[in-house]
Amino acid sequence: MLMEALLIGLWAGIAGIDQFNGLTHLHRPIVAGAVIGLILGDLQTGLIAGATLELVWAGMVPLAGAQPPNVVIGGVIGTAFAILVGESPQTAVGIAVPFAVAAQALITLLFTAYSPIMHKMDTYALKGNTKSIDKLNYLGPALLFVFFFTISFLPIYFGAEKAAEVVGIMPEWIINGLTVAGGIMPAVGFAMLMKIMFKWTYAPFFAIGFVAVAYLQLPILAVAIIAVAIAAYDFFGGGGTPKVQTANQGPADEEDYSDGI
Repeated sequence: MLMEALLIGLWAGIAGIDQFNGLTHLHRPIVAGAVIGLILGDLQTGLIAGATLELVWAGMVPLAGAQPPNVVIGGVIGTAFAILVGESPQTAVGIAVPFAVAAQALITLLFTAYSPIMHKMDTYALKGNTKSIDKLNYLGPALLFVFFFTISFLPIYFGAEKAAEVVGIMPEWIINGLTVAGGIMPAVGFAMLMKIMFKWTYAPFFAIGFVAVAYLQLPILAVAIIAVAIAAYDFFGGGGTPKVQTANQGPADEEDYSDGI
């Protein structure tokens, strides 16, 4: 278990740096789920748990001081415990969110403690000391790596068997409650995302997708293929280029960008 915990901690450290510095989406749960699944020898559960957790964080966008539960810790811990404890991915969501909330609080404290470094960089900048500025810039990712490695390694190495024992003695109604809560959270995350992106001109397509899944019982892949086909038809039917506003175009003809999309 030591090797698996080390590898998981290593991946969490890399993902933590990516979340704040790289932004290549390696830190997303859908990627972490596959990696954690490979490390623990259960790729299928890792993919399912990662995809479920991805829906939870789909609409949780950090804005200035408003920070959602940490996506890296949530994805790593949630997927790992789903595999190690042997529970459903929905139950993993109930486990992941408390860890993610606690981790984000610690990250806020870490950033607060690190804030004086910015003033030190200002001092070096006035002196033209670029080498010292570079060293301090490397210090940030290094601290993030150590933080995420530690937060992920310790629960996996010391808590996996304990968690399995706790789950084994927990009443069935608590397990069922976690499963229900975990099933609701992806819907909440996706609803938050739709609140940002939704426009009434797209409402018919939303209704078509709902009918296809709820009444026609089509799998998600089939609905996605239909959606891609509709989008391709709309794109190529319009010549594949956005419309250019002409000088005679009135205010009523302008496209609405008030929602930022």
